[in-house]
Amino acid sequence: MAIKVTIWNEFRHEKSDPAAHALYPDGLHACIKKFLEEDPEIRVRLAALDDPDQGLPDEVLNDTDVLIWWGHMAHGEVSDALVERIRNRVYRNGMGFMPIHSGHHSKPFRAIVGTTGDLTWGREQTGIVWNMCPSHPIAKGIPAQFSLQEEMYGEPFFIPKPDDLIFATWFEDGNLFRGGVTYTRGLGKIFYFHPGHETCPSYHNPYVQQILRNAVHWVAPDASCEICDPGCVSQDHPVFQKN
Repeated sequence: MAIKVTIWNEFRHEKSDPAAHALYPDGLHACIKKFLEEDPEIRVRLAALDDPDQGLPDEVLNDTDVLIWWGHMAHGEVSDALVERIRNRVYRNGMGFMPIHSGHHSKPFRAIVGTTGDLTWGREQTGIVWNMCPSHPIAKGIPAQFSLQEEMYGEPFFIPKPDDLIFATWFEDGNLFRGGVTYTRGLGKIFYFHPGHETCPSYHNPYVQQILRNAVHWVAPDASCEICDPGCVSQDHPVFQKN
């Protein structure tokens, strides 16, 4: 059975910034869709902030196995009601959640993981992404290191202690960043991955593409696990309680 992925994108920069439009003329989410669907086990739909119901009406969200989230300049426009629906879908139904790049400051990531998501940031520069956990399924097929031209993200990164630190990036200015981390919350799995600034070609990089494909498989609910049925566990179970 195919993994049903929804890629949510603000889809603002690509319309207003010529450099972003040149790299991603149909939107960052459309670029990600194209390479994810190279995997025959992944089926993708696109959603954007300016779509009806902010792109995620119940019929879409409730039919999503994995939600990928790209946000940057309009975090505050996302409705609190939608955030709570996303959080409940992760905690209670096991939907996988993948915030990417500035998704560290998104309202859903903060609500799901329990964090400010604050960090240090700076200019676009060369970064070396180090594979810190090569045995993890998300790191399958990824070399010990690879280079990217990216917006600098650096420590301190105000997140809870990750379950796994899979990738860390060293930037040419000397900053270090825990840029690929996992969490489990309720029944759901979360993977945050930092590359994806709108004027950087990161989503054209084959290693970034492979990491995101791997991550979709890892965060997706286990179809063989009956606990993923929202009716099979009492809503009073401790895994559903807020942090």
